[in-house]
Amino acid sequence: MRDGAVSAGAVGPPTGAGRRAGAPDVPALVPGRAVSAVFPPLVPGRVHRWGSAALVLARRADLDRAAPRSPLLTPAERHVLDGLAPRRGAEWTAGRILAKALVAEVTGKRADGVEILPRADGSPRLSMPGLLLSLSHTAGHVAAAVAAGPVGVDVCETSRAPEVLRAADHVLRPEELPVVGHDAERLAAAWALKEAAVKAGRQGLFGEAPRRVRILGLTPPALDGGHRALVRTTGTAVVALVLAPPTAGTR
Repeated sequence: MRDGAVSAGAVGPPTGAGRRAGAPDVPALVPGRAVSAVFPPLVPGRVHRWGSAALVLARRADLDRAAPRSPLLTPAERHVLDGLAPRRGAEWTAGRILAKALVAEVTGKRADGVEILPRADGSPRLSMPGLLLSLSHTAGHVAAAVAAGPVGVDVCETSRAPEVLRAADHVLRPEELPVVGHDAERLAAAWALKEAAVKAGRQGLFGEAPRRVRILGLTPPALDGGHRALVRTTGTAVVALVLAPPTAGTR
């Protein structure tokens, strides 16, 4: 497990042999400092490799500045974008730009050769064989994760902790409440873990799905049901990466 800096901290296509001449530029993201009392930091704009998975988190402001001039969207992706409301379209585009940069870094392929279209359930389908993708957006951040098996990623801003607490009866089991506590980062981590887990299983946060995955611990993060989990923070947001058992979320 290691943190891989992409072009001195920028997220973009691989340099050298991994990047072919004429490949369009992917926006560089400026690394930021992150300090956390609970979870280890994840620097925005750096790829974090964890086993077979790779994760990157970026600030929305950096991606939004690059989105209008990005050449990376395919005609099919632009067709989807045309049907979205402006606000939804902005976050949708930001997620695609970040994910394409991540896939390019992981595979050595050109970012403009990657296509990400929605499945019928809304989850992203990656055109690259052998990789599954998960995306998450907030007002402040975007996260993307890829893995060889079912993967889920979610970002939760620590400022949303009061809302998580109000939704605890829906999301958390009674026995999970003492594990989570009332700290803002821990509450954000609990929400992110639950949502990442149901994404990995291709489910939703509605109904009983969040309560079917039990949080056994937060430091280090542990879930039941054969899930593997990672939690990192930027200081203002918590990001969770969950790898589900191979039989989950592969359809």
